[in-house]
Amino acid sequence: MSDILNHIEENRKETKRLIGMKYEQLQQLIQNAEQLHHEKQALLESKKVRIITGGGGRKPKLSIKEQIILTLVYLRHMTSFQLLGIQFGVSESTANDTFNYWLPLLR
Repeated sequence: MSDILNHIEENRKETKRLIGMKYEQLQQLIQNAEQLHHEKQALLESKKVRIITGGGGRKPKLSIKEQIILTLVYLRHMTSFQLLGIQFGVSESTANDTFNYWLPLLR
């Protein structure tokens, strides 16, 4: 779990300062975004023609919750993706890809 997510979980009143919304709003947003994410993944999976069964491959470094927090931190602070990558323990390109995946789902 990232330091920012740990801090939010331990200090719920500071959520608004960090990402611009109350903790309860964040939890609701995460629930809705996870549902949209699973629907999108199911749609993409149904369109694939597979030779090898699914389930293999590398697991993501960030949980869905951490990916959403990364996106919200970027929107709130407009920091560089390099700095976001350092904060969340991923590469700059992974931070960029994560942001660009979640932004349309959160709109």
